[in-house]
Amino acid sequence: MSQKMWAGRFSKDTDAAVNDYNSSLPFDCRMYRQDIEGSIAHCKMLVRQNIIPSIDGDKIVDGLKSILADIESGKLTFDSDAEDIHMFVEAELTKRIGEPGKKLHTGRSRNDQVALDQRLYIRDEAREISKEISTLRAALIDIAKNNLTTYMPGYTHLQRAQPITLAHHMCAYIEMFGRDIERIDAAVKRANISPLGSGALAGTTYPLDREYVARKLEMDGITMNSLDGVADRDFAIEFASAASMFMLHLSRLSEEIILWASQEFKFVELDDAYSTGSSMMPQKKNPDVAELTRGKTGRVYGDLISLLVQMKGLPLTYNKDMQEVQEAVFDCVDTLKAVLPPFTGMIKTMKFNADKMHDAALGGFTNATDLADYLVRKGVPFRSTHEISGKLVHYCIDKGISLLDVDLATFKTFSPLIEDDVYDALSLETCVNKRTIPGAPAPETVKKYLDSLE
Repeated sequence: MSQKMWAGRFSKDTDAAVNDYNSSLPFDCRMYRQDIEGSIAHCKMLVRQNIIPSIDGDKIVDGLKSILADIESGKLTFDSDAEDIHMFVEAELTKRIGEPGKKLHTGRSRNDQVALDQRLYIRDEAREISKEISTLRAALIDIAKNNLTTYMPGYTHLQRAQPITLAHHMCAYIEMFGRDIERIDAAVKRANISPLGSGALAGTTYPLDREYVARKLEMDGITMNSLDGVADRDFAIEFASAASMFMLHLSRLSEEIILWASQEFKFVELDDAYSTGSSMMPQKKNPDVAELTRGKTGRVYGDLISLLVQMKGLPLTYNKDMQEVQEAVFDCVDTLKAVLPPFTGMIKTMKFNADKMHDAALGGFTNATDLADYLVRKGVPFRSTHEISGKLVHYCIDKGISLLDVDLATFKTFSPLIEDDVYDALSLETCVNKRTIPGAPAPETVKKYLDSLE
């Protein structure tokens, strides 16, 4: 009979199919560093509290450090017969140092151990992802700084609406990604709480110093209820939620880049290194990075939904269902880490067609609202100016011209209050530059905003 750590209660070996089905080592092995770091901190606490002798504690710590080094060098490979990363490390430790290795698990359950490992894993990976998003955000800031007076149409209903600048447009995503970083950082803060000491569900009779372990692991505190300590996976759901929100924003930007790179828009030219071609049509240049990012958004949403469904009906405390939480979290992390480098590279290398954007803003009558505002300043009620502007737009569409192409005499047939100053009032520069309130697109306003980010 093979000896599982918990085999004392059983009279039969686990069925081979059940063993394979039950094992989480193929995926939770990636938490080896967090598992070993948690075990080292736990061991040092056991020695400090006189629960195990210091001589045994020293052997355990040295053994754990040697296991970590051998895993990272490739000298030690994971045993496929092990049930999970926790059992693998403990079995390997006992094999290396003998009886003292069996003392490591004193005052600890796999329930609070896996909760700790998952919290440390999310903390470590989410911090790296947050840095990657900051790099992407910095690339957008650079684009905005260099395009304060690059005029383009702003859209509603994907119809040209009012003139803005490319800088102003990019600042919208700068704001979104800023909130995403805040959300991920908040998820990290709530994940960075130690559940170790919760035991299987009811704590332990050993005089553990839980706060000491938390400090050693650079965590911000301890969980205050042992049931919640092992049953809670809110931190995983919250991270996946923050990741989903980020992917939502990334997908919206992807969609715009896909549109802008099309021959119908021609606002942007993607770098060859971040585009692909067609196996059949030699003229094609496809925005695959943006399209794949848009597609992977659904994958991260799926991870979030999976976590919510897994946890929604579980009674307290630990249930084996919760093993499935890990794969959803791992997939979420892997997807974001795969998406960010190529997407950021695409953003950094894009070339913008300022003339095409300018012409689109003019040709779409985006200054029609400013014509209405011009007449309001002449004393005409807004509803009347709205009608006059609408009729002028209709006239221009029939003639195939822009508002700035209308001669003054024709303008006056629509309203005798229109004077020569209308041409300055309707220029894209004036339309944008006069919008100076906080959050508006005037270059000076956008520059102040960008300066504030420094």
